[in-house]
Amino acid sequence: MNTKQTSRDTSNKKVFVGLSGGVDSAVTAALLLREGFDVTGVFIKVWSPEFLPCTWRDERRDAMRVAAHLGIPFLFFDFEKEYKEGVADYMIEGYKIGLTPNPDVMCNREIKFGIFWKKSKQMGADFIATGHYAQNIEASDNIFHLLEGKDSEKDQSYFLWTLRQDDLKHVLFPVGHLDKSEVRKLAKQFGLPVSDKKDSQGICFLGDVSLEEFLPHFIDIVPGDVLDTKNNKIGTHKGAAYYTLGERHGFTITKKTPEDGAFYVVSKDIKKNTITVSDDEAEIVNMSPKKIKIKNINWITQPNNLKLTARIRYRGEKIPVSIVNGVAEWTIPMRGVSLGQSIVFYDGEICVGGGVVEKILS
Repeated sequence: MNTKQTSRDTSNKKVFVGLSGGVDSAVTAALLLREGFDVTGVFIKVWSPEFLPCTWRDERRDAMRVAAHLGIPFLFFDFEKEYKEGVADYMIEGYKIGLTPNPDVMCNREIKFGIFWKKSKQMGADFIATGHYAQNIEASDNIFHLLEGKDSEKDQSYFLWTLRQDDLKHVLFPVGHLDKSEVRKLAKQFGLPVSDKKDSQGICFLGDVSLEEFLPHFIDIVPGDVLDTKNNKIGTHKGAAYYTLGERHGFTITKKTPEDGAFYVVSKDIKKNTITVSDDEAEIVNMSPKKIKIKNINWITQPNNLKLTARIRYRGEKIPVSIVNGVAEWTIPMRGVSLGQSIVFYDGEICVGGGVVEKILS
């Protein structure tokens, strides 16, 4: 596949950059300004529950400082209502019925590349840009390809599988071809006021707040039993909704011998509020599926061959997979597959699409 960086006539091209208050989006704006774009910085206010520390004003202040330093216009978009309905409610309802939802994927689809683009376009923007670590490459056949970010430790292509060709035509990822260390250096070279700011962590709108602090405000969660695969009680957990398959932390094993290894969650029953664990490697592998049904499949580009790989979690290993009629199948058992989570497909370094795990088949 012959590819080239997306050709751009930067003269009079207007780009709205999502300025989060962090270093990646700040460098994004600075790079585009240097390229000759007409850059406007935009801070997007999302929903945050009242019981969490209110930090968005601090982030907005940092975003304004970046815009002022660069000498670019600054706008404030309030998408609190849309975020609550399209992202937070989706996450809460998923956990309520025992799924493992991915709010970061929905934030990208509904907010950053949904309503943000819609409003930016209405205001005259030709492009929108974010600080995602991913690459948008235009092929010689006028098809856009979403590639992994150069920095494998920061690559965010997993969260972008819902993007479509119509999105990629007007989306820019200026830091996707850089390592994080290079971004930090550029931030200092540009003199950006957030050059030393730490990276944010965790779920898109929760930050450092854990699910254990968040979910009980919306879901009735109580401690329950940890079972072994023979249905014997061997411990306790904090609430079945907190756990996803493959997890090995957050629960207590009370009946444990020195010979026992690490216990992993192999199943859970949200109605009975139980999780089942095992420390037997052969047993864990035997309970892991080779075939799953997928829903909400989106193909960014049609893969050039059938030799695809799939990730079932952010920064997870890419495992060879085949996809036929909405069914993904591996030649080896795939550990830690949970209903509701994203499965993302790759053709080499190209993210070709993804979907949501709907059913475990075998």
